[in-house]
Amino acid sequence: MRNQIEFVVYGKYALFTDPVTRIGGEKFTYQIPTYQAMKGIVESIYWKPSIIWYIDEVRVMNAIRTEVKGVRPIKYQNADNDLMYYTYLREPAYQVRAHFEFNKNRPDLSNDWNENKHHNIAKRSVERGGRRDIFLGTRECQGYVEECRFGEGESFYDGYGEVSFGPMFHGFTYPDEGDQKTLKARLWVPTMKDGIIRFIRPDECEIIRDIRTGSVKEFIKGKNFQSVDEEYKEMYKEV
Repeated sequence: MRNQIEFVVYGKYALFTDPVTRIGGEKFTYQIPTYQAMKGIVESIYWKPSIIWYIDEVRVMNAIRTEVKGVRPIKYQNADNDLMYYTYLREPAYQVRAHFEFNKNRPDLSNDWNENKHHNIAKRSVERGGRRDIFLGTRECQGYVEECRFGEGESFYDGYGEVSFGPMFHGFTYPDEGDQKTLKARLWVPTMKDGIIRFIRPDECEIIRDIRTGSVKEFIKGKNFQSVDEEYKEMYKEV
């Protein structure tokens, strides 16, 4: 597929939770990463508002194991804390295949639609481990990115067969990627076959709910936006 990147992301722990449980209390991880979590990782590697990343496939490399930890999150109302139990994935590792497409909802950034330069910078960013810190679900779960060839090496689930995980959170559709005025949440029913999860596209999710109204952020060149041509010139030292 055009404009595709492949990499492996791994860490000591991961916590892929349903956003409903983020408001507080004890947290329990999904057994597999969500589309939104993987998209966040790809955007930490390389992102521009003129493109949208799509997660194509994720290959689960290590056995799905969990570990319970006792933590003391801060109670902001009285500056005290409580003992909570969080259930993390232990030693997760995933091969990821993703590609980008131009954001047609941002015609104001059409001058930045240079797929060759975006792709070259994205591949270089993968080689360097990403542009921003990588997190596996939550901030306390540090992740690391390395370049790889999708499908290489052995997975714990090679020849394992098909496993369904039931309804789970897929991701958010932000205003600038949707109708330009509403934040939406999507659900789907993922299936893993021999360790590989093939994600459906956001617009293919059958369960979509409106969360709240929103607006599209304005990007101004020289103020809060740098064109891909300028970044490419800096990275490859063009004359």
